[in-house]
Amino acid sequence: MVHMTHGSSPLESTVWWAHTSAASDRLLSLLDEAERTRNARFRLQADRDRHLLGRSLARLALAERVGRTPEEIVFDLRCRSCEDKARTGAGGGDGSPHGKPVPIGAAAGWEISVSHSGEWVVLALAEGVPVGVDVERVSDARDLDGLAGYTLADAERREWDALPEPGRVEAFFGYWARKEALLKATGLGLSGGLRRVSVTPPHTPARLVDWEGGGRPASAWLGDLDRGTDYRSALAVLTDREVTPTVVPPEATRELLRR
Repeated sequence: MVHMTHGSSPLESTVWWAHTSAASDRLLSLLDEAERTRNARFRLQADRDRHLLGRSLARLALAERVGRTPEEIVFDLRCRSCEDKARTGAGGGDGSPHGKPVPIGAAAGWEISVSHSGEWVVLALAEGVPVGVDVERVSDARDLDGLAGYTLADAERREWDALPEPGRVEAFFGYWARKEALLKATGLGLSGGLRRVSVTPPHTPARLVDWEGGGRPASAWLGDLDRGTDYRSALAVLTDREVTPTVVPPEATRELLRR
């Protein structure tokens, strides 16, 4: 069971929303060489824009928080799955940098998570505790039943199957966003396995219910974020305290990106 301590003061986590229309080539100067190389490899402009916004926004937001320049904000990429495999002697990937960006140097001690879907990019910041955020555009998937089998634990699948047909698509993406936010907070990402993580149904308050196998956090706060009817989004913070998300609107994010 994941325990929450309600007597402590709330922990702050800041959430930044950026619309893809805010992307600009001048933001490329905020990326390091490896990030610019990766950005150029994306075939579609939409993918380049989302990647560019995620990395540049992370640097600008952290620089503002710690009182440094964006150029002084450096990230290390860490893959929890590869680290776990390396510790057990099962190998640790191909050695190429990948995984969750972890601020080091000037912004050490802060945690970030970035997600994007459709026209939106979201960044979550927290100080001293792991954070995970996810946004999913609601779409009519061709094989929703197949995706549900890959995503939902047995109890979740029964709850989902019992929902009225019109609400099942939205509910599916609500489940997905909650689960992926938790997995990203732990550093495991989707490699951790969506079916291993059980959460409450999307029409009820967000909460982690169960976690099969390794990687389970000692405590976790989970909450939904509002991005309109066409998207489902969730924020996870690995803490035993309540969390008060501060949501920065897209207009303010656009102003930060223009500085």
